[in-house]
Amino acid sequence: MLKAVNVTKSYNGKVALKDISFEVGRGEIFCLLGQNGAGKTTTINIFLGFIEKDGGQAFVGNKEVGKDKINQLTAYIPETVQLYSNLSGIENLDFFSRLAGFTYTTQQLEEFLTKTGLQQDAQHKRLSSYSKGMRQKVGIAVALAKNAEVIFMDEPTSGLDPKATAEFTKICKELAGLGKVIFMATHDIFNAVELGTTIGIMKEGVLAQQLKANEIDAGQLNQLYLETI
Repeated sequence: MLKAVNVTKSYNGKVALKDISFEVGRGEIFCLLGQNGAGKTTTINIFLGFIEKDGGQAFVGNKEVGKDKINQLTAYIPETVQLYSNLSGIENLDFFSRLAGFTYTTQQLEEFLTKTGLQQDAQHKRLSSYSKGMRQKVGIAVALAKNAEVIFMDEPTSGLDPKATAEFTKICKELAGLGKVIFMATHDIFNAVELGTTIGIMKEGVLAQQLKANEIDAGQLNQLYLETI
């Protein structure tokens, strides 16, 4: 569902990505680790079509980014989910669903939010009263409402308390169980092992390591990460 073939990108002569290649199949969660500036967000932005690559190919499903429309296949949950604070959770979901070309009943919207674990008594409250974890749940509900096949996330556990992180991990595993692809840039080594099926480590624009999460524990990954960066 997600494939990069020798993708390159430079900014003003400085290499941001150098021959990045990987594949992610249905139901997989790819956790991309690396320091700030390693190229994680650039990789996501290329797949979303926010920036153009210099070389190589990027595919979402059987569509090539930059040549085919991929918006309906993808959803993006940034570190700070961009929603309207003066609207309720359900109003935000309705608005962004309509932008994507989908119209749902109030009951259907509530069902999407409930699937993400957002409490029913919060669904009709304004976003200004939401925690970061609750806002993320609305963002995930938007991805569900769009029927996105691939969900990109940038530092999704940053600023979450342990309970919210555990809830987030549970939701992501459920999405993967539905065949969704999750591609996540993160600094959270322990969550990457707990959540991911595949883990990549980037250094200065190079995908230096790529391994299966079930073949390494958090301590070993932490040591490998320190040795790599």
